[in-house]
Amino acid sequence: MFAQIVLFDGFDPLDVVAPYEVLSAGGNAAGGALEVELVSAEGAREVPSGVGALSLRATARLDPGRGGLLVVPGAAGRLEGDGDDTVVAVLRRALGTELPVLLREAVDRSGLVVSTVCGGSLLLAMAGLIQGRRATTHHLGLDELAAAGVTAIKARVVDDGDLVTGAGVTSGLDLGLHLLERELGPRVALAVEELFAHERRGTAWRDAGAAAVPLAAEGAGAVA
Repeated sequence: MFAQIVLFDGFDPLDVVAPYEVLSAGGNAAGGALEVELVSAEGAREVPSGVGALSLRATARLDPGRGGLLVVPGAAGRLEGDGDDTVVAVLRRALGTELPVLLREAVDRSGLVVSTVCGGSLLLAMAGLIQGRRATTHHLGLDELAAAGVTAIKARVVDDGDLVTGAGVTSGLDLGLHLLERELGPRVALAVEELFAHERRGTAWRDAGAAAVPLAAEGAGAVA
């Protein structure tokens, strides 16, 4: 199996590095069953992040034709020399590249699971690619995600079949572990949890089981 993690100018480094390390370790734990590569819409290049002078190198061009996993990060901070430091502004600039065309091919591709960390789901939503789907993002962006026609779920990880999304930046660890358990099995995921001394938080939301009825806060009925 092959996993591609997308880089674009202004990406959030933790959104990339957390799933990269988890998926890479999972591939090692599974005897090489998963390979991970950093990619960009333009091909091999140094890609500046939105955090200081930190950059990462994409080693190949994003290829939607390859099956497996695709991870889309969110954005962070200001690009050097750019006065607009909002996350949404950075995402809009990414939409002005070839990236949304390639992401559309990826979303439409059978056999490819598209996943996101933090504002990566906003990027897909702003590109018009996930209307009507269930997804999550950083808690500050849930309203914006809903305004883009997405059913926003307040959960750490939301598994909507071939779309798997993570919430805030550190959820990249939990997203990666969920993908490992789903694709390679729980023993591989547990081995990586133990390696990184990180126990997943919360329950991954899936469209399964009985719907929950609204619950009152404990003791609320006793409050006058």
